[in-house]
Amino acid sequence: MIHFHGYFRSSSAYRCRIAFNLKGVAYDFSSVHLRKDGGQQKTPAYRALNPQALVPTLEEGDFRLTQSLAIIEWLDETRPGPKLLPQGANLRAEARAFAQIIACDVHPLQNLRVLDYLKANFAADQAALDAWCQRWIIEGLAACETLLARRAPSTFCFGETPTLADICLVPQVFSAQRFGADLSAMPRLLAVHAACEALPAFADAHPRKQPDWEA
Repeated sequence: MIHFHGYFRSSSAYRCRIAFNLKGVAYDFSSVHLRKDGGQQKTPAYRALNPQALVPTLEEGDFRLTQSLAIIEWLDETRPGPKLLPQGANLRAEARAFAQIIACDVHPLQNLRVLDYLKANFAADQAALDAWCQRWIIEGLAACETLLARRAPSTFCFGETPTLADICLVPQVFSAQRFGADLSAMPRLLAVHAACEALPAFADAHPRKQPDWEA
């Protein structure tokens, strides 16, 4: 049985929940609250699992894995069910590149540890933090919109079934909404997001549906 350590609002954990659901993989869950107790991810016990003190972390027996994209690709390679990357080397590479715009370039700049650093060292208030997040989210997702606009229309980012690209897009749209980023100029992304949200695998992974959800 897989044991998964995550947090309801973490975009990285959210991606993994979607992947688990798409693959039909059951798992045990432990919440690592990023705010309580000074940040439960910073405890020695959790650092022993994940030296970065980040979520998520996956355990299966003696095997431990961190980083959401690595976890998702590991699931795709080790579990049956729908493939999470498209067929064909070029299309797989395009889907990975789209996902990495979000996971590697956009998401880290809105990460809690970055926002806490801005507050502690640059006296950034919530309005400043929101403006910071909006700046980077809009820039990154505008690039994603352009990539999709170059392709023939499809239900999901790279075809008629969800892939790694969609798995990364949906949590990022949730974060965009949370920080008040205006995505109205991105109709392709919003259409894909709506198609994803209509699927139980995505809807059931939403932060509001998680056992550690807090309003």
